[in-house]
Amino acid sequence: MAKRRIGVLISGRGSNLAALIEAARQPDYPAEIALVVSNRPEAKGLARAAEAGIATAVVEHKRFPDRRAFEEELERTLAASGVEILCLAGFMRIFTPWFVERWVGRMLNIHPSLLPAFRGVDTHRQALAAGVLIHGCTVHFVTPELDAGPIIAQAAVRVVPGDTEETLAARVLAEEHRLYPLALRMVCEGKVRLDGEVVHHRLTWQGDDTLFAPP
Repeated sequence: MAKRRIGVLISGRGSNLAALIEAARQPDYPAEIALVVSNRPEAKGLARAAEAGIATAVVEHKRFPDRRAFEEELERTLAASGVEILCLAGFMRIFTPWFVERWVGRMLNIHPSLLPAFRGVDTHRQALAAGVLIHGCTVHFVTPELDAGPIIAQAAVRVVPGDTEETLAARVLAEEHRLYPLALRMVCEGKVRLDGEVVHHRLTWQGDDTLFAPP
């Protein structure tokens, strides 16, 4: 199977980008990262990508009069590199429906909560304030509504006594680094299929792996 060409959009350090780069180094991984794009020229993830020999580009949103003009230039940049699937990895811009519709079923995002709980920012603070005992992260297809797209995969961690936003965030981030490459693999291998607002998985499920909290 030919490797799918992936574009990764970042705005900062590129922590999840690093996990995707590492996964793509494996010979049997069904994707290659063709391009990393940032809307911020100072994003540290650009250097991380360049060190890995991956092409990079900057499409600085501040240089455009509106979101549509920015997205049109971004679309041209992605097309020039033959990008087939788009991964958002800490990309701090909200897309218009015009852009989202062009990438329906081909644009993934990772969010640090078990969606649909705790959308938006400060998810770990929200989780601690709500008193939940299980928290985690979600990879989903992007839709025009923020953090509301069909869910591809999730990973859960326990919230333990004494947790702070920082300690909880660290455990969730470790799971993000495992989950995102797995979800992208499933999409590239056709093991998930988007049907309207629902993701269908072509996998064998086991129902004996319940996570209890407290254990």
